[in-house]
Amino acid sequence: MLDLEQGVACVVEGRAGLARLNRPKALNALTPAMIERLDTFLNACAANPHIYGMVLEAEGKAFCAGGDIRAIRDMAASAPEEANRFYAAEYRYNWSLACFPKPHVALIDGPVMGGGVGVSLYGSHRVAGENIRFAMPETGIGFVPDIGGSWFMPRLPGKTGLYLALTGAVLNRADAYALGLVTHCIPRERFPAIRAAMIEGQTIGTVLSALHEPAGESALDALREPIDRLFAAPSLEGLFRGLEREDGRWRDFARATLATLSARSPLSLHLTFELHRRAATFSSLKDALSLEYRVATRLIRHADFAEGVRAAVIDKDRSPKWAHASIGEVAAPLVESFFAPLSTGDVPLDRSA
Repeated sequence: MLDLEQGVACVVEGRAGLARLNRPKALNALTPAMIERLDTFLNACAANPHIYGMVLEAEGKAFCAGGDIRAIRDMAASAPEEANRFYAAEYRYNWSLACFPKPHVALIDGPVMGGGVGVSLYGSHRVAGENIRFAMPETGIGFVPDIGGSWFMPRLPGKTGLYLALTGAVLNRADAYALGLVTHCIPRERFPAIRAAMIEGQTIGTVLSALHEPAGESALDALREPIDRLFAAPSLEGLFRGLEREDGRWRDFARATLATLSARSPLSLHLTFELHRRAATFSSLKDALSLEYRVATRLIRHADFAEGVRAAVIDKDRSPKWAHASIGEVAAPLVESFFAPLSTGDVPLDRSA
């Protein structure tokens, strides 16, 4: 029986658990209820010996535009502990997906950002349709790339992860495949065939390999030399100086990148840079999520997050007035304060929590 509860349609059909994000008018932005529904279904699929694996797809033209940031902004203002619970539940789901012992096939087409990445990336198979647009744009709303962004982005080739995290650059299918963010490139029109194969319990790796098509050339690959060199700076200030001084072949790229970063929240840039520096040495996604929880639950209470969401989704004027005019105005003790242990302890990620 089809279950349409909580913005996610869930059904067990044959050998597969099928979940479909079902808020197309909201670009399938994730709510607390949607995370709870996905979590319940994922764990039911894990426990059912008849189920071969799980499929996650989405209704409409977007896969998932991330968390419902307007709702989170409201929660942070009126019920901050409720906002904390949302992030705890979301990060717990990210960890549960990473631990899911069966095939998990995400069928991704259209925008996939932020929280949408978190409910798909840690599964075994990520299938990109021709219209996928992958991004972690959080620094533009006064936040940081979370959902394990500090874990997987530093582990992308070269310095591409830091570049994507700071700038929020959007990737097409060829870019995402070249970086290993998706495992297969298959036209959206073939998604029903993939779903049918999962329902029948066919060996999904073999099915996907047969349907995979060449991704094409990655435009991001052509920028690897300046990205790997400029984003290797030991500090955010050094990175900005390098972009300012760049001349010759990559001058235009450097100026455009500098303009992009200068429009982002200076505090968010510092926090993102520091998250990447610290989590690059971690041995587990779980550790990164715990650190991100400290930062996220503090940052949603900061003026930059409220202002970033206002400018992006409420007034839509795209002209946020950040608390700091430049990265030079952000004091090191302020940045450090976001990483201090929480009085309530770090987010519990085990199933008993």
